Amino acid sequence: MVTQDFRSQLVALEPSLLRFARSLTTNADDARDLLQETYLRALTFQESYRDNTNLKAWAFTIMRNTFINSYRRLSRRSTTFDDTDDQRLLNSRESAETADANLGYTEVAGAIDALAPSFRLPLLMHSAGFKYREIADELDLCIGTVKSRIFFSRRRLASQLQGYAL
Repeated sequence: MVTQDFRSQLVALEPSLLRFARSLTTNADDARDLLQETYLRALTFQESYRDNTNLKAWAFTIMRNTFINSYRRLSRRSTTFDDTDDQRLLNSRESAETADANLGYTEVAGAIDALAPSFRLPLLMHSAGFKYREIADELDLCIGTVKSRIFFSRRRLASQLQGYAL
């Protein structure tokens, strides 16, 4: 693909990418930062993009992986070591809330990863902002099959993660 075509198609994806970034970060400024980081990585690794493939899916994958990597980096950086005699830092409410949030993310991510690939991929694509028709076309499935797989994936996750608001 010609560099100018690639760039113009990538810029045309901005509304969808920004919407997905906001769903990941829940903060407008962080979403903009994530969008810029995604553009940077997409342009840096442009040669790894294969022509006649779905640029939108490729860009969404870059954004999702960038978000996950920055989340992991941030969680490693914010680890607290409690050197106090009575471990008052570990027993404080703030540390407990952070630990609960990390545990929840791990459990939800694990439950999604436990789904069969035929169910996990349509669910992830739908949560990334793809329309049912786009998912059906990309995976070469009927639209009804896509809808039912997403429905059953959500239902299975809801039953496995009953303590969480889905």
